[in-house]
Amino acid sequence: MTVSDIEEKTSLFVIDDLHVEVAGREVLKGVSLQIGEGEIHAFFGPNGSGKTTLLNSIMGFGNYRITGGKIYFRGKDITHLPVNERATLGMGISFQRPPTIKGVKLRHLVEISSKVSGEDIDRTAAMLNVEEFLDRDINDGLSGGEIKRAELLQLIMQSPSIVFLDEPESGVDLENISLIGSAINTLLGRKPEPENGMTLKEKRARRKAAIVITHTGHILEYLEADRGHVLIDGKIICHATPGDILHTVRARGYGECQRCLCEGGIDNG
Repeated sequence: MTVSDIEEKTSLFVIDDLHVEVAGREVLKGVSLQIGEGEIHAFFGPNGSGKTTLLNSIMGFGNYRITGGKIYFRGKDITHLPVNERATLGMGISFQRPPTIKGVKLRHLVEISSKVSGEDIDRTAAMLNVEEFLDRDINDGLSGGEIKRAELLQLIMQSPSIVFLDEPESGVDLENISLIGSAINTLLGRKPEPENGMTLKEKRARRKAAIVITHTGHILEYLEADRGHVLIDGKIICHATPGDILHTVRARGYGECQRCLCEGGIDNG
């Protein structure tokens, strides 16, 4: 058994040298990543660097052609599985710009995707302040913050093992971002818990893993990520703590990340 085989079996989620084309153009150029149970990984990068393509490729959406590499979830090769099978295995996604779906009520979609109904949905909808939207067409006439909250309702009810969040603060005003952050912590099992005799290992087992793409970093004021990565031109060029990456980018821009790479300062840990 190779080291790679061991990593695939012990990590919750593994991306191994992923190459992806969109409309005949190579966007991802060899991305590799490992995520353990309950870990949150934050991705940074300028517009057009391939962040959204990474999430959409992971979920198996059309128009994203994998030309090389593998994706593993709980040791299973899911590289070419359809979207619905990935969702059934325990993968969920929140889009940067979720679509409006006419003729489908939010409540009905939640019931179908999560197999729950009644009080559970109503209680969670009230927590997210979206109960008035349950019997309306999905995202029809909603603001950016309302759309994000409605989408988080779907994910919380679905309860996936790993979640992919594409710029959850995008289009959200300051009044809503705290609520969005609290909802994401609920989704990922990161809410503060009372001392109830659980070990740290048991608490971590209850947490969900996640990849969070953030352009501004605002969401990280409400969500504690374990690891940070910088994606530029389809490649991960840096691994560091999210706070260090955010501080560098805010102070000096992504050009500093490129300079660090050119000088051999990349951290491959």
